[in-house]
Amino acid sequence: MSLTRVAILKLLTQTLSRITPKSISYEVMTLIIAVYFGLVLNFPIIRKIYQLSTEGHVLFSLSPAILLSGCFMVIFSLFTIRFVFKPVMVVLLLTSSAAMYAMLKYNVMIDYSMIENIFETNSGEAYSYINAYSVGYVLAFGVLPSIWLLSTNVTDRASVAKTVIRRVGFVVLGLAVIGAMIVFFYKDYASVGRNNQYLNKMIIPAHIYNTAKYINQRFFSEKLTFNPIGQDAQLVPVANGKPTLMVLVVGETARAQNMAYNGYQRNTNPYTQDLSIIALQNVSSCGTATAHSLPCMFSNLTHNSYNREAAEAQNNVLDVIKAAGVEVTWFDNDGGDKAVGARINTIDISPNENNPLCDGLSCYDEILVEKLTQKLQQDAQTSAASGKGLTNQFIALHTIGSHGPTYWQRYPADKASFTPECSRSDIENCSDQEIINVYDNTIAYTDFVLAKTIKVLEQYQDNYNVALVYLSDHGESLGESGMYLHGTPYSIAPSQQTHVPWFMWLPQEYTQAKGVDRECIADHAQTASYSHDNLFHSLLGLYGVNTSARDAKLDITSNCKLN
Repeated sequence: MSLTRVAILKLLTQTLSRITPKSISYEVMTLIIAVYFGLVLNFPIIRKIYQLSTEGHVLFSLSPAILLSGCFMVIFSLFTIRFVFKPVMVVLLLTSSAAMYAMLKYNVMIDYSMIENIFETNSGEAYSYINAYSVGYVLAFGVLPSIWLLSTNVTDRASVAKTVIRRVGFVVLGLAVIGAMIVFFYKDYASVGRNNQYLNKMIIPAHIYNTAKYINQRFFSEKLTFNPIGQDAQLVPVANGKPTLMVLVVGETARAQNMAYNGYQRNTNPYTQDLSIIALQNVSSCGTATAHSLPCMFSNLTHNSYNREAAEAQNNVLDVIKAAGVEVTWFDNDGGDKAVGARINTIDISPNENNPLCDGLSCYDEILVEKLTQKLQQDAQTSAASGKGLTNQFIALHTIGSHGPTYWQRYPADKASFTPECSRSDIENCSDQEIINVYDNTIAYTDFVLAKTIKVLEQYQDNYNVALVYLSDHGESLGESGMYLHGTPYSIAPSQQTHVPWFMWLPQEYTQAKGVDRECIADHAQTASYSHDNLFHSLLGLYGVNTSARDAKLDITSNCKLN
């Protein structure tokens, strides 16, 4: 923090201390904080209800602040205990100011799935959200009120009996405020709430409840008994006798809308445009954030039935492929596999590597191509030295892709195809075109990485049946309807966050060896609708793995088998 900001903060704190009484009762302080939460920190939901209220309902649009203040009067009164009140309120103030910033600037909601994503993000991604605006919000709306609270003497000088009576009266007053709002505006709240059930997820500090829920479920709940599905997996013999080498590139935050293959007006796929890519046109994701989508897409559970605890208690598609005798490897450049690679060989790429592609916070995705090349060269050397043949391989490359808000850090400067670009993390302060330009640069760079990966695979076509699949975990909002980034509750998420690209590079020799009609798959890709539900079963079909765990109805190759 600069000396100027320290001086301003000190001046404001001193000013507040001069105008604040020497001591304040718990009831008065609770009322002040309750009103602050109801009127200021919950401005995002107040604004949303105002936007949703119809003409002639001005009074209703003004009521949320009063209703919320009444609720907080009741809730916060539970913490009016010495040595408890101030620490709890400070935590609420600091975290709520950060939540308000995220909701106002990015139009996101801090629900359970967002908390899950926050807890499982990596340090590099976390740092990308720190900028002058986010720090300023937390200072102004969290730190400053906390300093004032801590410097104010909050005490009770009355007898125990009078204190109890006063506390009960305070709670009754809060309930009366709530009751009055319900009496006067019940129909309005019932109507708005019925049609916009996501509003409760916008209340601050509901993130505290969701955090407690997440911690309880992840660390204190009893784990389900593990169910090892797909143990009957067997490889289908191939006519040419070659082992199989399939690479799955897991995209990050790529949306189909900005792919040239999916009808985008810009050529964001210039590097692979001559490589006979099959692009599925209508694919929906399982979720809108990595922590949810990644384990979901590799599970045999569908979007409607997915539960992370259940998914982690059984084998995913990588485990099933491994059970068929395939060597499965996961290279990660996005801060973690979300337990997808718990039972296979995983290699996490450190951003601190002594590599020009890394800067200490993240690495460009080209490093995945380097790791792939090194592995294949080493495997070839080992095979030659031992005299044993090459083994069947399945290699997953988890990219950092188009992860924001620091989009410009996802590609080298010489790969900036579209300018001017937004080169700042507070993207809401960039123009719409600058945001689109910098995001499109990430898409084009991913295409460059895919092309390099394919070129590597082509070098091994004499030794393997080679193929590549690319599928993104979720999409991204770039300011449409005032929304940025991702993580919006799926029920109200825009298509930009749920419509994702799915590409396949399937050489003719590969599909013939696997008994699959390539042209049939390409035809279906233009008209059929798919989702992450199809990935588990389609990877088994494309690789040539027979197992009772495969659902033919969800395998995109089922109707495209060669006779």
